[in-house]
Amino acid sequence: GEDVENILLRLIEDADYDIEKAQRGIIYIDEFDKIARKSESPSITRDVSGEGVQNALLKILEGTVANVPAHGGRKDPYRDYIQIDTKDILFICGGAFSGLKKNNTKPIGFERKVEEKDDKLTPQDFIRYGIIPECMGRLQVIVELDELTRDDLVRILTEPVNAITKQYQKLFELDGVKLEFEKEALFLIADEAIKRSTGARGLRSILEEILLDTMFEIPSRKYEKCLVTSGSVLKKSKPLMYPKKQVV
Repeated sequence: GEDVENILLRLIEDADYDIEKAQRGIIYIDEFDKIARKSESPSITRDVSGEGVQNALLKILEGTVANVPAHGGRKDPYRDYIQIDTKDILFICGGAFSGLKKNNTKPIGFERKVEEKDDKLTPQDFIRYGIIPECMGRLQVIVELDELTRDDLVRILTEPVNAITKQYQKLFELDGVKLEFEKEALFLIADEAIKRSTGARGLRSILEEILLDTMFEIPSRKYEKCLVTSGSVLKKSKPLMYPKKQVV
């Protein structure tokens, strides 16, 4: 609901309002595929297609002196603006682009080889997907990223400061229970995410399915440890619960 110039405000804030520094910054626009227009014809009514957002981004992407509302929100003639030149800012636009088909048309004839370049994404592929030609003209470099591997997903599960497993361990800790995961269970959770094609975002839903019932049981019973095993993932069985030792 805000003006596109507000994407520049976060960069300015991170540069401590040093405009000269911000003008040499990097902006990553995530989920760029979500603003692709959904039909071949331009929209002239409500911008349900996202085409208007793409048009609004054009000047910023190619380089212009933009007026950014100092406190965010919609533009208002009575509010202060921060002026920033975007010509030296590096813009990176990323997205999943689900269903994007590669331009791999095969040549006609017997024993004709398809050149390697035919399997690479081209600007025309993105235009057919719904990115307007003017936008693609300003995004000259196209890079495909490798999909997350099994090891990558396990690292996402365990290594970051706010890793999902650490979040659940903290929740269990509030009830005085130590939550642990077998190494094989972590790999199986990663395998399940790959199988569902949900990527890293699907890891939370898988853990929720495994631990939901247990989280409801813990407050009413006396446990000291919960262990998520490979069976908890494969057989959908409950994690192993270890009761507290009674002191006589």
